[in-house]
Amino acid sequence: MSEDYRDPETPDQDAPAQSEDRAAQLAALLRSSAEEGSADARPTVMVLAFEGWNDAGGAASAAVRSVAQALGAELVQKLDDESYYDFQFSRPKVVNVSGHREIVWPAAKILRASAEEFDILFVHGVEPSFHWRAFTAEILTMAAEHHVGAVLLVGALLADVPHTRPIPAQLSSEDEQLRDALDLDEPTYEGPVGIVGVLAHTAYQAGIPSMSLWAAVPHYVGQAPSPKAQLSLMRSLEELLGVTLETSEVADDAEAWERGVNELAEEDEEIADYVKRLEEATDTTNLPEASGEAIAKEFERYLRRRRPPEG
Repeated sequence: MSEDYRDPETPDQDAPAQSEDRAAQLAALLRSSAEEGSADARPTVMVLAFEGWNDAGGAASAAVRSVAQALGAELVQKLDDESYYDFQFSRPKVVNVSGHREIVWPAAKILRASAEEFDILFVHGVEPSFHWRAFTAEILTMAAEHHVGAVLLVGALLADVPHTRPIPAQLSSEDEQLRDALDLDEPTYEGPVGIVGVLAHTAYQAGIPSMSLWAAVPHYVGQAPSPKAQLSLMRSLEELLGVTLETSEVADDAEAWERGVNELAEEDEEIADYVKRLEEATDTTNLPEASGEAIAKEFERYLRRRRPPEG
C-alpha cells in the first residue's frame, strides 16, 4: 500500500507528545556560541543545494528552491564567474522574459529570507565545473560577511531503496556539539564527493558548524523529477528551520509519481520482483524502529499547521 503523503485530518490520540522543537534547539545553540555582544541577534543559517552529481532526481535543488520561494526569499547576489563553469557541460539557456529573449548563464544564486527562529541564506544553482577551492572560499567568505552561524548542505543520492516506502532522509554533522544537541548522525562515508561534500567539510574546518541532509532516491527511477524525495527533504527542512510549508502540490506529484512507477513495475516482472525484495529488506531493517518516530513527526507537523496566529 502507498503511504499517505498528507497530514492527518485529526490527530491520533495515541500519538506521542510533541518533542522539543529542533529548530529552537539549533537557534539556542547558535546564540550560545555567538561572539560576545551578538548573542541576542537572530542567528543566520545558510542552506545550500546544487544541481549535478549530488542532486539525484533533482530532489535537493527542487526542495531548496521550493522552501526559498515559500519564504519569499529575495535575491542578494549571483556567483556567475565564467571561470567556474564549462559551458559545454552546463549550457546557458535562452528564455522569453516579458516578450524579450534573454540568455541565462549558469550561476549560483544567493537569496535571503526570514523565519521565526532564523535569518536564512539560500544558495542554489549549478555545481561548478572548475576552481572548486576558489568557489568554496567565495561561499564561505560570504557566510562570514553575513555572520552565518551554521551551514546546511542538502543533497540526494541514488540508493537501493524501494519507491513504495517512505524516502529516507538523513541528517549528519562532523560537529560534535551539533550532533549532541540535535541527535544527528556522524558521517562515515569515504569516497568521491561533490561540491556539497567539499563545502560541508571545509566549513567545519573553518570553524562554521555544518550539517548535511541527504535523501535516498530509488536508483531504478533516479531521473528527474523525484517529487517523493523532494517532499522528504522539504519536511526535514521544515522541521530543522522551524517553518510551515504548503506541500500539498508536491504531495500530489509524489502520489502521481509513485502510481506511475507502480504501473511500469507491473509491466516488467523482473523489476516487480526486485522492488518486492527491496520492500522486504526495508521493512525488516527500518520500519519497526522508524514507525513511532514517523508518527511523532506527523503529529508535530499537524500541530504546527494548526497553531493559531500570534496576536
